[in-house]
Amino acid sequence: MPQTIATRHFASRIMRLQFVVLGVLIVLATAATLLNSYNRVFERAEDASLGIARSVASLPQVIEEVSIYAAQEKLELEKLRNGPLQQLAESVRTGGQASFVVITEDRGLRLSHPNPEEIGQLVSTDPVALTGVENVAREHGTLGESVRAKVPIRAENGKVIGEVSVGVATQSLTGALIASFGWIVLFAVLAALLATLAGRFTVRTLKRQTLGLEPAEIAQLVRDQQAVLYGVSEGVIGLSPDGTITVRNKAARQLLGLPHRTELADIIGRHYESAGLDLRLVKAIKEHDRAPVRLEANSNAIVARVSDVVRDGVELGQVILLHDVSTVEALGTKLDAVQDMADALRAQRHEFANRMHAVLGLITLGKTDQAEEYLREVMDSGPVIAPVAGLEQVQDAYLSAFLSAKGVRAHELGIELRVSAQSMLFEQVASASDAQDVTAVLGNLLDNAFTASLRGNSDPWVEVDLLSEGSTLHLAVADSGAGISTAEDIFSPGVSTGSSLGEGHGSGVGLPLIRRLARSRSGDVWIADAGGDHGGAVIAARLPAVLAEPKN
Repeated sequence: MPQTIATRHFASRIMRLQFVVLGVLIVLATAATLLNSYNRVFERAEDASLGIARSVASLPQVIEEVSIYAAQEKLELEKLRNGPLQQLAESVRTGGQASFVVITEDRGLRLSHPNPEEIGQLVSTDPVALTGVENVAREHGTLGESVRAKVPIRAENGKVIGEVSVGVATQSLTGALIASFGWIVLFAVLAALLATLAGRFTVRTLKRQTLGLEPAEIAQLVRDQQAVLYGVSEGVIGLSPDGTITVRNKAARQLLGLPHRTELADIIGRHYESAGLDLRLVKAIKEHDRAPVRLEANSNAIVARVSDVVRDGVELGQVILLHDVSTVEALGTKLDAVQDMADALRAQRHEFANRMHAVLGLITLGKTDQAEEYLREVMDSGPVIAPVAGLEQVQDAYLSAFLSAKGVRAHELGIELRVSAQSMLFEQVASASDAQDVTAVLGNLLDNAFTASLRGNSDPWVEVDLLSEGSTLHLAVADSGAGISTAEDIFSPGVSTGSSLGEGHGSGVGLPLIRRLARSRSGDVWIADAGGDHGGAVIAARLPAVLAEPKN
């Protein structure tokens, strides 16, 4: 309900503003039209009256008659009232061309007039034409308000002997103006009607485009959008209904390694299919798939989710949320290694408890010599559970325990896990200072190797080779599997290494993750030997700054 009221308020303001503007325009247009019509009507009247006056003043009969009366001291009124000048003037007037025609002699006495009683009287207005000039003016005389043209009557010698005054009454001009005003009113009514229709159309269009929001609400939404987009750590990309990228925040640019907004290659304003996005993300957008999509971009592990945005039944587009899971995946890998060690320690504790029970029983029976001999055998043979051949070469307690834990897992799977005789990692040389990263990389490589060796021939085995170089650890893991197919890059994002490594070298997440982890330390993980017909694969890794040299 508040949104509907806001929409009505906004619409009513638009309509009121439109009508005010229209009213002002109509008033101005009416005033300008009336003024123009007024001037045109009077100009036509002036031109017509001046033309008639000139024509009458140039008639030979008029010049002759006026010359006669101009020479007389006293006018013969009865003769003038029925004379040729009066008849001529009346014929012109009754022809509808003028309201009156008045002819005077050189003293300004009327020789003709629509009212015969006025003949012989002095004209009521200034006989300016007697000075020899033509004059057009709007004057008030005995015949009322009129537009008058006064033209001098000249004798053959050029002397002014009288004037002709022709006028058009303003009453007839007012009628013409009223007729013009009627058309103006009709135009104003039509304009108001069209403005009303246009206003309703404009309001509906604005309502549809603004989703019924007022300008203040739109401005607040923009502020909220900026606060949300640039106040969250997740990446956000917005798409219009036609698939054009309309917005993306700084986090999305950093996660995907996109260009800055000021660069020509910026994705804003481009269609998502031509913006260089990951093909899996493009597919999810096209199919409106809400399932999470895992991406690898700009050395980041990203989970993307595509959501459709609909408001009041109107499809507004789509929103892509990008979440960086690099840290979570790295912690998961490290926790897997810790879990493996905990499982191994639990098994070893159980084994140790059993042996201690045997020792206790021997001591209880007083067979101390047998108990002492049994303890020496235990010390010489080490743990019975999951023995790792060559483990004595790894003197670092943490790595030794970790390999023992993996040995338990390998024993359960029926795999022989061994440490290469060429390994050179001794306590006197170096010890692990960042064991979490070491076990994360080594554990993932071992898990992949376990899977690959089980897919190979009989008697599966996995061999680990460790080498220290200052604070850098070099390691390699070989297996007895079927080798790596070169058809796919097993470190590419989302590529399942199961198909490449005999259907079982990983889920498509671990290898990219440990390579990213190694490269974050300026190291790397790579395929040292793809194997194949001649044996299994060898994957190597280099981890700088993970070993600490012991102090003397």
